[in-house]
Amino acid sequence: MQAKPARHSVDLSAYPDLVVIYLGFRVTRWRGLLTLLGLAPGIRGVARDRPDGLLAHENVLFGLNHVGMRQYWRDLPSLERFTRSAPHSGWWRDFLRDTGGSGFWHETYSRAGMEAIYVAMPEPTGFGLFAPARRPEGPFLSARARLAA
Repeated sequence: MQAKPARHSVDLSAYPDLVVIYLGFRVTRWRGLLTLLGLAPGIRGVARDRPDGLLAHENVLFGLNHVGMRQYWRDLPSLERFTRSAPHSGWWRDFLRDTGGSGFWHETYSRAGMEAIYVAMPEPTGFGLFAPARRPEGPFLSARARLAA
């Protein structure tokens, strides 16, 4: 007789403000490979150096031209501090100026709510597969505002 597989769960009570974020990068043109290779060392550095508030980082493969990561953050203020500081703020500014043959998206999940942003994605993914599109402008521009909406 086969033994029952071990079952485990986790106690998240020490993380009442936990934020989970999925980030995806999709190569849409050959040039996008160069863009991805240019970002890879910095992303590896973030995973290695763990900025304050980053609890865990995992790489994810969505497809041959679609890679990403899942990150667990202690709270939204920690995630926001990271995104507003170097190197992330520079990556984001540069990407919005020129997507380099690629698309990017993130989806954030927390007790406060869920939110997403999609930039230069060739087709819907994630929430975009079923939820109506909305332009990220005005009070809907920031992740914090989208979480509250």
